Amino acid sequence: MKLAEALQERADLNRRIEQLSSRLNSNVLVQEGEETLEIPEDLRRELDLAVERLEYLIARINLTNAQVAVDGHTLTELIAQRDALMLRIRLYRSAVASASQSTYRARGSEIRIKTAIPVKDWQCQVDAMAKQLRLLDNTLQESNWRTELIE
Repeated sequence: MKLAEALQERADLNRRIEQLSSRLNSNVLVQEGEETLEIPEDLRRELDLAVERLEYLIARINLTNAQVAVDGHTLTELIAQRDALMLRIRLYRSAVASASQSTYRARGSEIRIKTAIPVKDWQCQVDAMAKQLRLLDNTLQESNWRTELIE
């Protein structure tokens, strides 16, 4: 199994577990004299199997990410770099948006607000980081489809 397939299965399992949990919660109480639409014990067994498979996949994915290297960096390091880059982009975009707000003065005696950062330069940095993020994500995606999951 390729790492990318394991990642897809993990995402599917997470969705499945949420659905099973919702169905289970909908069937744990019933009005006296009525029956549940689904059997809670069956749902619990199905939920347990899905969680066990998820646990297995998470361990295999993490092991694979820690051992496989691309350009001298493990996939774990590249994922951490991607996550940090995504955070930095979000934070910089927020600062640029705040600094880009225009303020109006009704009279000349009102307080004048001006930006404290070079918005154009910061936006250029955001654009460069976004490009770096796309390239990094492409590298990760490519390696996910080339890499066999360590079983």
